[in-house]
Amino acid sequence: MVKTLTKHGNSYALVIDRAILELIRATPETPFEIISDGRSLVLTPVRDPAEERKFNKAVEGVHKRFGRALKKLAE
Repeated sequence: MVKTLTKHGNSYALVIDRAILELIRATPETPFEIISDGRSLVLTPVRDPAEERKFNKAVEGVHKRFGRALKKLAE
């Protein structure tokens, strides 16, 4: 996907499509960590540790309950 910057007051903004935000579980209130090596930017949503534990616990529950079925579907 190629995006261009949009003028936003005296600055520029990069608009992130809703589908991408849903994929990374981000909302307009989600803070992002921005890292750069001078050529590239990496944006990572900053997760609330309690939210992350809750999500990981839910993933574990799904794996325990449906793990074998998911493995068969993957084959």
